[in-house]
Formats: sequence, C-alpha cells, structure tokens
Amino acid sequence: ETNQRYCLTLDLQDDPALSEDYKHWHKSEHIWPEIPDGIRSVGIQTMQIYLLGTRMFMIIESRPGFNFEKDMERLSTLPRQKEWEDFVSRFQKTSADSSSSQKWKLMDKIFELDPVTGIAYL
Repeated sequence: ETNQRYCLTLDLQDDPALSEDYKHWHKSEHIWPEIPDGIRSVGIQTMQIYLLGTRMFMIIESRPGFNFEKDMERLSTLPRQKEWEDFVSRFQKTSADSSSSQKWKLMDKIFELDPVTGIAYL
C-alpha cells in the first residue's frame, strides 16, 4: 500500500493585511504546537500550503491506510484544533463554525504526466 495524496483549496478574505497575518500565524515560531502535533497524530506525513492572491492550495500526503473523512474528523476533536479553526476562520471565506475538513475543499485530479513512461493520462 502506498502513501496517499490529497489536494485541497480554500479562499482567504480579499484583504492583503489579513493574508499577511494569516501567513504570520502559519510560521513555525507562531503556529500553536498542538496543531502540527495533531496533524501528524492522525497520519498526515506532510502538508504544504501555497498562496496566490486569495486562493490557497494545500497538498497533504498521508500514511497508507489513512481515511480522509474519518481521520480528518478525528483531527477536529484533538486539543486546541477547534480553537485554531475558530481563530483562523476570520482570515478565510468560510463559516466560522466549520471544521478544517469542511472549509478545505478536495480537488479532483484531471491530468498527470507519468514520470516513467512520459504518457499523460486521466
């Protein structure tokens, strides 16, 4: 069984000052330590977030056996996670009472170039 990759998107409020503040709170010296600890504890091995304007793009790579719906729901119950979601919701174009898995929308893969064969498919 191989690792799994999930790509998600979320929009921020259209306010450059809020975007800068959002980036501030995601730096290693400012993020609450319970947040990355919880992310790792549910089986997420790597997480990257990219930002262009107000559009964010997240890549999650998880351990084999990770169940996106079940494990993301479990993440929402971990220490300080609900508080974190409430805190960052002011930056996001989303409902303040949404969990992370409700805010971030899974994207569909529509193209892939195979690194071995060079064949594009999907």
